[in-house]
Amino acid sequence: MDKLIITGGARLDGEIRISGAKNAALPILAATLLADGPVTVGNLPHLHDITTMIELFGRMGIEPVIDEKLAVEIDPRTIKTLVAPYELVKTMRASILVLGPMVARFGKAEVALPGGCAIGSRPVDLHIRGLEAMGAKIEVEGGYIKAEAPEGGLRGAHFFFDTVSVTGTENIMMAAALAKGRSVLQNAAREPEVVDLANFINAMGGNVQGAGTDTITIDGVERLHSANYRVMPDRIETGTYLVAAAITGGRVKVKDTDPTILEAVLEKLREAGADVTTGADWIALDMHGRKAKAVNLRTAPYPAFPTDMQAQFISLNAVAEGTGAVIETIFENRFMHVYEMHRMGAQIQVEGNTAIVTGVDTLKGAPVMATDLRASASLVLSALVAEGDTLIDRIYHIDRGYECIEEKLQMLGAKIRRVPG
Repeated sequence: MDKLIITGGARLDGEIRISGAKNAALPILAATLLADGPVTVGNLPHLHDITTMIELFGRMGIEPVIDEKLAVEIDPRTIKTLVAPYELVKTMRASILVLGPMVARFGKAEVALPGGCAIGSRPVDLHIRGLEAMGAKIEVEGGYIKAEAPEGGLRGAHFFFDTVSVTGTENIMMAAALAKGRSVLQNAAREPEVVDLANFINAMGGNVQGAGTDTITIDGVERLHSANYRVMPDRIETGTYLVAAAITGGRVKVKDTDPTILEAVLEKLREAGADVTTGADWIALDMHGRKAKAVNLRTAPYPAFPTDMQAQFISLNAVAEGTGAVIETIFENRFMHVYEMHRMGAQIQVEGNTAIVTGVDTLKGAPVMATDLRASASLVLSALVAEGDTLIDRIYHIDRGYECIEEKLQMLGAKIRRVPG
């Protein structure tokens, strides 16, 4: 199992390119199943979850073709089995996203329940209830969701999400794209990745309106055709590298990104004392060698501050001037990185869903362990400013969301290397 060794103290300086967004790429890949001809998806990040989704298609009899620019062509007409097996689904919860498109396009689907997910838990429940509202017959047995469309196909429906769910919104939106009549999704997720998926469905000839608001209207069409589509840039990767510049007092320009989908994060970076400038597809951050000021923040669904950037700002606050309160309202257990940061000398007190972070003069390198994707990013950021060496174990979590993280940080001047475990 690979590890990262980071020697802290280098001030980051330079330019890097941002990869395509994993959280947009996965639903868009799932939506290719809706088409009645080959579809090409470009700007895919080179990440394990993307490989898993492509492998899942291979299991189903589809043979994706990957070109030299890492664009993938998928022809869903070659599908042979409508089963998404547990051994693949358990490694990636986003596999549930093939459920809606398969039922809509082929009339049936068998998708394993995501790993460690009891059926009573809300998110999977929302996917099932949304499809049932469109007339699907669904049984859960043997750890699989077995769904079948009614005679004549899915029908448009009004559906209210009692909890805002990104994947729930995406799954039902995909199913509705080929359903008979109009579907209206209320209390829908507003994330840019949901908008990207809607744009992709429309590029195939669909009719989705209102994505980016809490009410999405989908008029089902007879068929969706071939298309060529480029996935949006990753806003969380963008934010992470900007925080890396801020925490080291450095200067970084991130290219091939979109400043308009990161406004809550850029606002907090400015509050922390960063000089932030933007163009159509780039963001530059310069600390002019200054130490950051602590900021208070509260996570909430888009367009508010994203939960996926919370851990990175705890790292920034850990070495900032003053004390900042970070309130997590989306996920419980999202402060697991805090206990690893204590090993590096961070002063963080967790009370319920709030972390009170008091900045210290310096963190100290230590052996630490990544517990989840964004928590592991916070450990990398902390290591960049810690005295001495930090050894980060279980970095497969990092590799799930950050393409070539050590190469990109090396390009900015960080002392970081990957070693086999």
